[in-house]
Amino acid sequence: MNAFLIALVPVILIVVLGQILARRGMITPEAFRAMDRLSFLVLLPALIVRALANAEFDHAPWAMLGALLLAQVVMAGIGLGARWWPSTERPAIGTIVQSNVRWNTIIALSLGAQLFGNEGVALVSLVAAAMIPMANVISVYALVSHADHPPGKKPQPLMAMLRNPLVIACAIGISLASFHIKLPVVADETLKMLANAAIAAGLLSAGAGVDLGALKRAGVRTFFWSAVRLLGMPAIVLAIGLAIGLSGLPLAVALLCAATSTAPNSYVLARELGGDTPLAANLIAVQTVAASLSLPLVWLVILWLGAA
Repeated sequence: MNAFLIALVPVILIVVLGQILARRGMITPEAFRAMDRLSFLVLLPALIVRALANAEFDHAPWAMLGALLLAQVVMAGIGLGARWWPSTERPAIGTIVQSNVRWNTIIALSLGAQLFGNEGVALVSLVAAAMIPMANVISVYALVSHADHPPGKKPQPLMAMLRNPLVIACAIGISLASFHIKLPVVADETLKMLANAAIAAGLLSAGAGVDLGALKRAGVRTFFWSAVRLLGMPAIVLAIGLAIGLSGLPLAVALLCAATSTAPNSYVLARELGGDTPLAANLIAVQTVAASLSLPLVWLVILWLGAA
């Protein structure tokens, strides 16, 4: 447990630092948006390409990816149950479905690196290659189909996935590893320098993006669906994983990825596609804070299973 806390506490501290920098105006919102853009286009792709290119898997962890993808589908179905929540309007249903299927890649990468080194980063990167496209497809269709005023231009989730820098980086890294192409020393060192900045920049931006005022506005519905996301997702992954014989490091990484909070950028997609933006902000804020309590619980389960 000490190793996990040593890995988790720095993550929390950097997120808090990002919040402090934003609230005191020491770094402007425009600067954080630029940092987000830099991370999305350059830093995170560099981290993912290097991790996957240098990875040495005995075999592809298809069971891990299958458990997570199936869990996303199940969580989307559970989110549709929000239609029976009293006074829930259609845009809120799409927003809850999106919250249920998205995950915080930055926090997962940080914990994977701190706890399991390069192999952990490589496995989380593989998870990103699988879960990001699935999350995008489910989220887009859930938001658009439940929007009061669907966007005029029909979204094209497939094209958005193909243009996603993280998905492209995963494809490059996996290709290099599959054909046993070793990165030249200069390229490897360059990617390493960029990768070292990726997690810190991402955590600072995540902290800056948390709307603490949303915690005060959050009601029973927000706390309920946050609990469903933070506890239900890893529980489903665990059940599926054990049923198909998943164990060891792949099971540990799958549970950690499933236990992270929903992605901060889900607010932007909800705004663009007619979702319930106040609810999206509330879900992000509550889950970001609550994950600091639920993640240690999931880690205890991982230790109990002997997966770490």
